[in-house]
Amino acid sequence: MKEPVVIVPYDASWPAAFAEIGGRLREALGAQALRIDHIGSTSVAGLDAKPVIDIQVSVRSFDDVPAMAEILAGLGYTFRSDNPDRTKRYFRETADMRRTHIHVREQGSFSEQVALLFRDYLRAHAHEAKRYAAVKHSLAKSLRSERERYTEEKDPFIWDALRSASKWSQHVGWKPGESDA
Repeated sequence: MKEPVVIVPYDASWPAAFAEIGGRLREALGAQALRIDHIGSTSVAGLDAKPVIDIQVSVRSFDDVPAMAEILAGLGYTFRSDNPDRTKRYFRETADMRRTHIHVREQGSFSEQVALLFRDYLRAHAHEAKRYAAVKHSLAKSLRSERERYTEEKDPFIWDALRSASKWSQHVGWKPGESDA
């Protein structure tokens, strides 16, 4: 049976969980990781989420990933070659570890930048984060056992928010801040 979609209230321990994992990643990966950032819903204070720590590791090139995969395997993370998204390389926790998704993306790529912009926009606009939480709760209720559809059905909200985030970024001169780890 597939794992159900469950949205939980924001947990104030999520930033500390990221800091601990991000610190281990930074120590192990060193300069191979140009950035290590807490992304996804658990990175936005007050935002209800699936209790998964999403981490983005930015690299110069995907050519660096095979060496990184060995290092990440040593930390307990498994490369998921079956991931269909070719804009990232994806790693998951192994059994008995905290649920963690590691998204390795090339620095400066659209997918790297949009993850950071979306996070920063939601952090700066609590009303949008609340709207996003409502969408997620509604979809989790109606699509509890359909994880892929749940993800797809969030797209209209995400693209609408990204249009607003684009305008906001131009107004404030947004650029990614310092790496989180």
